[in-house]
Amino acid sequence: QVQLVESGGGLVQAGGSLRLSCAASGRTFSTGTMAWFRRAPGKEREFVAAIRWRVVGFTYVDHADSVKGRFTASRENAKNTVYLQMNSLKPEDTAVYYCAADPDVVRGFTTPGNYNYWGQGTQVTVSS
Repeated sequence: QVQLVESGGGLVQAGGSLRLSCAASGRTFSTGTMAWFRRAPGKEREFVAAIRWRVVGFTYVDHADSVKGRFTASRENAKNTVYLQMNSLKPEDTAVYYCAADPDVVRGFTTPGNYNYWGQGTQVTVSS
């Protein structure tokens, strides 16, 4: 089993920044994917960013078009933690942000249903 705990959400004005963290414990993956999704009120959960790593040493980072240039996902292996640095926040970024992980996700990393492990979510509110 894998436990994921997010932190770092809060209230920020438009144009501000926040950094989310997701700490993983329990089973670790030599190959896998950790991702960020978000759910805004009345909307479906949507992909934000993903970090995919392989045992041969490759790491791939992908971001949704809506956050490219503003959000940056990163991973700190020693702490089993992934981060989401969010800059130039907009009111439309307001949502509950979730961390997800799975050792078997490869190509379908933008699909929430492909992940077996989820955090509890952290609220991000951007005021105009």
